Amino acid sequence: MMHQIVRSAALAALCVVAYGCAPQSSNPTTEPQPPGRAERLARSHLIIDTHIDVPFRLQRQASNVAVSAPDGQFDYPRARTGGLNAPFMSIYTPASVDESGEAFAFAEQAIDVVQALAAVNPDEFALATCTADLQAQFKRGLISLPMGMENGGPIDHKLNNLEHFFNRGVRYITLAHSKSNHLSDSSYDRNEAWGGLSPFGKQIIPQMNRLGVMVDVSHLSDKAFWQVLELSATPVLATHSSMRHFTPGFQRNMSDEMVAALAARGGVIQINFGSGFLHQPARDFAEARTLAAKEYQLANHLPDSDPALMQFLIDYRERHPYPYASLDIVLDHIDRAVQVGGIDAVGIGSDYDGVGDSLPDGLKDVASYPNLIRGLMARGYGDQAIIKILGGNTLRVWQAAEDFARRQGTETRCVSS
Repeated sequence: MMHQIVRSAALAALCVVAYGCAPQSSNPTTEPQPPGRAERLARSHLIIDTHIDVPFRLQRQASNVAVSAPDGQFDYPRARTGGLNAPFMSIYTPASVDESGEAFAFAEQAIDVVQALAAVNPDEFALATCTADLQAQFKRGLISLPMGMENGGPIDHKLNNLEHFFNRGVRYITLAHSKSNHLSDSSYDRNEAWGGLSPFGKQIIPQMNRLGVMVDVSHLSDKAFWQVLELSATPVLATHSSMRHFTPGFQRNMSDEMVAALAARGGVIQINFGSGFLHQPARDFAEARTLAAKEYQLANHLPDSDPALMQFLIDYRERHPYPYASLDIVLDHIDRAVQVGGIDAVGIGSDYDGVGDSLPDGLKDVASYPNLIRGLMARGYGDQAIIKILGGNTLRVWQAAEDFARRQGTETRCVSS
């Protein structure tokens, strides 16, 4: 047992006082309907969703996700309904927090939130720091909570910080987010100050490999992506990206060439469910709204933080209906990824609680995975292929990272052992 990961009394106090996550019974209030084939498949195998933004939501507003959290897209009852049993909790640090010098403390607080959630609700959730945890906790009927760090800003130029966050349970790191940082250029930042990875970013990749921390290439510039593939000794993940083929010019998604190269090295692209990642009408909507907001801001001499600017964005969406993607479009992305990279190269990275109200009908929250499974079945995917997409491929990448680290002499640290 990792004694440094569970600080039960303090974490329980944090969770109850700050986040309202008091322990509750896991028994549903109503009897579930007899499950169909898709529901049976969902509940009898690991579903590993590599990107769910619950910690950041709880940092902003208390919500009891162990019971019901209708203000968000994840809570325990809906996860059980959908068969989700291994959601990676995103330890997200906004670029603005990184630039203010507060990234380390911000990430620490997010990890505290996840650990408190598990400590206060031991009949529902359990921390997970290795692949064996997922298997053991699945058999016990628990939802595992592995953690991935979105934005490597909290590393703060210190290799010791990488080991610190590994000891706290972080098992993948998205090197950058919306702006280039001290590790890597971002796909959203046209500045591209480093021409890919920074010198320190190139130094940290082998250290992540040594520890068994997976490298996440979502959010990275194309040049940084290719450099990661050259440097990483283990397969890498794109934890919440989709196929650029359907959104030409949107560099946050991955090109066919990138997916093929990722797959050739054993990596996996985890398809994002946000409409803005899935089809061009949503991209066009976002660009038009941003342009209109900038014009409004300039005309009225408003600072970025002015409430009137936020109200303008709300009003804009009321005047212009949002072009939601469909479940079929999500399936199109999966089909394309399979065509380009093979069935072993595709997984799920929904971005629930991270993409706002932009999710397709049929995939609105974590109860929806059976809908995805039914869609895959309708397109001819067999059970074994679906099991790979739901989590088998991700489990393989994580296992490869652990195996490599073990060969380097790094202890595999499991909560369940």
